[in-house]
Amino acid sequence: MNFELSDEQQSVKKLVKRFVDKEIIPNIQEWDRQVHFEPSILKKLAELQLMGVCIPEEYGGAGMDYNTLAIICEELERGDTAYRTAVSVHTGLNSMTLLQWGTEEQKQKYLVPQAQGKQVGAFGLTEPNAGSDVSAMNSTAIRNGDSYILNGSKSWISLCDAADNFLIFAKTEHDIGHKGISAFIVERKFPGVETKAIKGKLGIRAGNTGEVFLSDVRVPVSNRLGEEGEGFKIAMSALDNGRFTVAAGAVGLIEASLEASLKYCHERKTFDKEIGRHQLVQQMIAKMSANLEISRLLVFKSGWLKNQGKRNTKETSLAKWIACNAAFEAANDAVQIHGAYGYSDEYPVERFLRNSKAPVIYEGTREIHTIMQGEYALGYREDKPLRKQLPAWPFEEVSVH
Repeated sequence: MNFELSDEQQSVKKLVKRFVDKEIIPNIQEWDRQVHFEPSILKKLAELQLMGVCIPEEYGGAGMDYNTLAIICEELERGDTAYRTAVSVHTGLNSMTLLQWGTEEQKQKYLVPQAQGKQVGAFGLTEPNAGSDVSAMNSTAIRNGDSYILNGSKSWISLCDAADNFLIFAKTEHDIGHKGISAFIVERKFPGVETKAIKGKLGIRAGNTGEVFLSDVRVPVSNRLGEEGEGFKIAMSALDNGRFTVAAGAVGLIEASLEASLKYCHERKTFDKEIGRHQLVQQMIAKMSANLEISRLLVFKSGWLKNQGKRNTKETSLAKWIACNAAFEAANDAVQIHGAYGYSDEYPVERFLRNSKAPVIYEGTREIHTIMQGEYALGYREDKPLRKQLPAWPFEEVSVH
């Protein structure tokens, strides 16, 4: 592995950093207070070709590698988790899944406009009674001629009110557990689709999160992604991509917590010296610095495997588990360093702490990832090649049809 960023990656990092410093950071405090999701941010990201950065150019994307996506997510979360989440869901969970599993017709109809940022994609797996236990979902898809009739509801869906297209998972067979789950591309404009935002969230208040309701939604058979019964495999491969972007975002949150803490350590004095001179404060700073490097390396290893076109479920799970835990600890320590001021939104660290909790829960709780890593180590879990792999990079060297 080469640990140096390429010239292209450095340019993208600078571009996104400038964007975040100009468009997000000056506004995020007020957006967070008002519980306001600003859709113009997505349009501006699209103008910069960042909504499909790792999608091949022939499908409307920028054709960059997967670690460039990680760099973008890291910088976006340095501004706020809400807008990293938007890219994670649109690109990681939806568009990259269409790239991996979609037919050529589906790619042309849905992937191209999404990669161009003309349409927004979302992901519908979680239900009120089905989170970690995916097979407990109640949503159904009944075949009816050339269509499926979908009924059910999805909860905690990011971009629920902003998305044009949803990747929805529902049961086509009921008595065979996760083997009866199938995946469908559902357009917002299909009759019977309704959404409602969730209010009163602890964190990510500047993000759009809510519920999707499906009432006798007629979906063409041509909008089924993969074969009947492949929905669970498709969902798990999507989570490999989503978790990768979440882990990358966590790196950005660690960096933001560290930057805020370093600044305050030099500004604040106690007992006639900067608080950074106190050893217990240095201990917290040292832990943030170490976890920043560790988490970034784990993310880049996962991205390197993606670039090779190799299965990376184990490595991505590890990166997500370690980075998200480290981000939560970094934000918590940042509040401690700021003392009473850390408890006020006058400083950004209280928002960092609130935002850091959700990634420890979604896309696999830390408990789920702990079990996964234990099973890998014990030899109880083994990853096998999928019927369709995410294409390796550079894309021009492989066929994506």
